Amino acid sequence: MFRHDLPAPEWFTADDSVLGVALVFPLQGPAGIFGPTCELCARLAAEEVNRDGGVLGRELRLVPVDGSGPPHEIADEVGALVDVGAVQGVTGWHISSVRQALAPRIAHRVPYVYTALYEGGEDTAGVFLTSETPRDQLRPAMQLLARERGVRRWFVVGNDYVWPRHTARSARGYARYCGGWVAGEVYLPLGTHDFGPVLRRVERSGADAVLMLLVGSDAVRFNREFAAYGLHARCLRLSTLMDENMLVASGPEATEDLYSTAGFFASLANRDTLDFHGRYAARYGVEAPALGSLGESCYEGVLLLAALLKRAGALDVSAIGAAAGAGAVSYEGPRGLLHLRDAHVRQRIYLARADGLDFDVLTELEARP
Repeated sequence: MFRHDLPAPEWFTADDSVLGVALVFPLQGPAGIFGPTCELCARLAAEEVNRDGGVLGRELRLVPVDGSGPPHEIADEVGALVDVGAVQGVTGWHISSVRQALAPRIAHRVPYVYTALYEGGEDTAGVFLTSETPRDQLRPAMQLLARERGVRRWFVVGNDYVWPRHTARSARGYARYCGGWVAGEVYLPLGTHDFGPVLRRVERSGADAVLMLLVGSDAVRFNREFAAYGLHARCLRLSTLMDENMLVASGPEATEDLYSTAGFFASLANRDTLDFHGRYAARYGVEAPALGSLGESCYEGVLLLAALLKRAGALDVSAIGAAAGAGAVSYEGPRGLLHLRDAHVRQRIYLARADGLDFDVLTELEARP
């Protein structure tokens, strides 16, 4: 990894034949569980873009950056890469606090495609988003569970940073709209290991459902303790951040009545998903980390960045923004043919229920008006 406090190595000097893209993704910490899939999916996309001629006559080359450290340090590192001309774009999955530190540093200088599901509301010029937001992802899922499962009383368990707290604020309104309410909220540091006190609060609240806003291995530990405590017999769980790697790590005995909502599930039986499975397995082998929505989002990020640059015909952020604002940017990938509108990719969102070590996709959720 590049260290911003050290001189740039020779290969980081500007090269007009190469389009450098900083890939910011987690290598450690709670989100490290799906970091390997993030990197493999992004590299697959870059290879495919290059086989198709690259971008603006250049080879697209990924520069990995660990996105799991303190946000200001990550922003410094990526900012340094931009300073020396090593990268002309940024993409990847990382938590919202990293995005908030990174966007002001680089979005006015190079295009920044953010791929993580997030709390909504990002409108920094030069930032483009492939990700799900609560209005499209959480709201219809809560409505469906209220209607089909009779959920009225919710309890929020989240990590303590911007995405869980802002998403919970939206969830309160969605619950009221469905005739219910949020009976309690708990926010815990990233890397929490003991959920015992939280589970006792959930039990005392009489909640019908827990809205899980936990990252990676934190969610895995919560699932295991939730099941061991016996709450799975009386209380369902809904997560907007639960992929196949996290499901496998939790174990089948810890995922009963667990729901997930996302724009991609590896178990979707459609042409785009099956084709992506085939290319991923052919490139990395059957023992590669499991595909899931979080890693796959990094594939989407590379494709959107390439589409933005090709449409603008330039690296200038203003030209890219103008092309995006015209509503003419689209690309086709594992989630189908997608279009950019208001800097966000519009996509289908699904609700799935855990079934052993896989997800059973139940339905496509109703799109917002």
